[in-house]
Amino acid sequence: MSEDVPELDPHANPAGWPMQVVPMVARALTCHYASLTRDERPITWPVTPYVNDDRRSVDVSTGLAYPAKAERARRNPNVGLLFHDAVGLTLKAPPTVLVLGKAAVRDSDLQENTDRYLERSLRKIPAAIRQAPWFVLGAQSWYWTRMWIEVTPVKIMWWQHKKLDDPPRVWVADGIEPKRSDPRPPGRTPGPWQKIDGGTWRDHATYSIGRIGNPCLTFVHDGRPVPLPVTELKAAPDGFYLRLPAGIPLAPEGRVCVTFQTHAERFVGHDNSAFVGSIEPDGDRWHVAVERRLGEFNLPGGRLKRARLFLAYGRKLSPRLELECRRRGQPVPQIRRPTG
Repeated sequence: MSEDVPELDPHANPAGWPMQVVPMVARALTCHYASLTRDERPITWPVTPYVNDDRRSVDVSTGLAYPAKAERARRNPNVGLLFHDAVGLTLKAPPTVLVLGKAAVRDSDLQENTDRYLERSLRKIPAAIRQAPWFVLGAQSWYWTRMWIEVTPVKIMWWQHKKLDDPPRVWVADGIEPKRSDPRPPGRTPGPWQKIDGGTWRDHATYSIGRIGNPCLTFVHDGRPVPLPVTELKAAPDGFYLRLPAGIPLAPEGRVCVTFQTHAERFVGHDNSAFVGSIEPDGDRWHVAVERRLGEFNLPGGRLKRARLFLAYGRKLSPRLELECRRRGQPVPQIRRPTG
């Protein structure tokens, strides 16, 4: 169970978020975070969310060595967060929550970012942090050095537990000023760090349907990425057939992203995958034609598997971390054990 729960009273909810959604947003171990590429293609990945101490934003993070999630948000602050994964929670009747918001990127103080990430992660997902001795964690700067993405909700839609065929309830922010991103550092953002064989997406799609599940569809509406849960998904020769809940008030079109993710009740790792393509109606369902899969970042639950994978990741990402720190004129942060 997560301990990262704000007090449920008006003084701890200065932005006036609907009280029905606060426990889910605060306690969720994962959510789907959606942002937009330069050509407004949605990209969605599962991340761990945290309610900011000021109770005005929902924050997610990404490693400085793989900053694409954050740089997309700095370029276009329209983002979406979908909360529909209640695995590992003790909430009764958790709702499905869609947050549409404005993002602000934090990377002006990398040491503070890293300390914050370690402290918040140890509170929310302690089992994942304790998978390895501290001296091993201390050698993984490429993973713990973070950029934060602070999402100020401007619109929240939610559905009561398992009532996705009903119209959503809606909250719209009134007079709330979104946060501003830190200035972009000089130089070029690094390109992708993984090379993906475009011909392998079918095998990964089959694996995702059979072993990962929990699919989410993201499309663009009114200039915003909208991630939504999928109620049924099957393989198609060139992609997927899927259905959305009847209570979804928007019809998808154009470019889309289909994302899968799973984790155990005791969060020690996760498995995920994502595919981009285009969507069109197909009778009473939707057809997604896949163009390619995206490079995933998985965290195996087993200690040995995780250690091997982190060694491989570290060889690729440590040089990128040093480069990104230099771009910002900052040293590589120290990995310090939280004192709280």
